Amino acid sequence: MKFVITAGPTREPIDPVRFLSNRSSGQMGYAIAEAARDAGHEVVLISGPVSLVAPKNVRVELVTTSDEMFSAVERAVRDCDVFIMCAAVADYKPEATAHEKIKKQNATQSLALVPTRDILTTIAKAPRKFFVVGFAAETENVLENARRKLTSKNCDLMVANDVSGAIGMESAENEVVVLHTNGEKNRITRAPKKIIARELMKIILSACEKRLTKKT
Repeated sequence: MKFVITAGPTREPIDPVRFLSNRSSGQMGYAIAEAARDAGHEVVLISGPVSLVAPKNVRVELVTTSDEMFSAVERAVRDCDVFIMCAAVADYKPEATAHEKIKKQNATQSLALVPTRDILTTIAKAPRKFFVVGFAAETENVLENARRKLTSKNCDLMVANDVSGAIGMESAENEVVVLHTNGEKNRITRAPKKIIARELMKIILSACEKRLTKKT
């Protein structure tokens, strides 16, 4: 099977030297890409700016902004079997980008922001045959918010993780709950992200197999 996986943050430029971003390290997405590769699948990894070594035998496409990530995803999923949206795409971007560095002033500055494109929703709600896995990084009402995203974004699985504590973003460890459309859920307790990724891959492949069985 062909997997398309996104990882890392996006950077939305304010001026030539400043940008809006988040704390995503990309470790989870890279670990999932390695797990898919190790399971014998073709992998395309679309990565925002991270400080990680590209996995061997994985096709890596580097992007910076949310718009660039959307374009790369839109191209890659045309012939994929599984799409995993693990990247932490910025929710907002500046309404306008300054062409020169904005000078510091004593007066208060304001920055007009506009929403970025919701890549997961756009891709998952379009006519498709591939399996879609989303990630919900939450700080409160984690399962409730993740369950709502599973439905509203038209995903097949939603991976919920609590990023309010010491694990998740900027950590080598994670703890997640995988939500299914039929109400089933799988809890993966705290572990290094490479182990989390291997367990996630088992769940994803099992869910894909069940989906194919239903169709036949």
